[in-house]
Amino acid sequence: MSDIVTNSKARRDYHILETFEAGLVLRGTEVKSIRAGKVQIADSFARIEKGQAWLYNTHIDEYGFGTHENHAPKAPRKLLLNRPEIRKLEAAGAVKGQTLVPLSLYWKGSRVKVLLAVGAGKAEYDKRQDLRKREADREIRKVTSELRRR
Repeated sequence: MSDIVTNSKARRDYHILETFEAGLVLRGTEVKSIRAGKVQIADSFARIEKGQAWLYNTHIDEYGFGTHENHAPKAPRKLLLNRPEIRKLEAAGAVKGQTLVPLSLYWKGSRVKVLLAVGAGKAEYDKRQDLRKREADREIRKVTSELRRR
């Protein structure tokens, strides 16, 4: 499995509660643009509507060599999940303060998959606390590596 693109804002802005792997319904020109690396998921989110999962605000550039039947760059794209997973996501999305965010797009064989997460929004102090923790871990690693050298 190789990552195509990751959503770095998702882990910074949300507490990740649960993850799901979903397939993505794509047209031929969309796949070719993804292979060229012309995709962005930074502002993407998912919704469950009428028993189906949809991915919104995913920007896949138009394929340069496409014809008049090229795809729309920001069109909603259907996610392929089984029914129990859709029910879980629907229940999680109904809870106030939780949202469905894509963490990454990746290849699994010849298919494009989405790692979809149920996330609860972080407050500003949570983000600062994560930053402090990261800095403390960095200092600990620095000190332990100095001790090993001696």
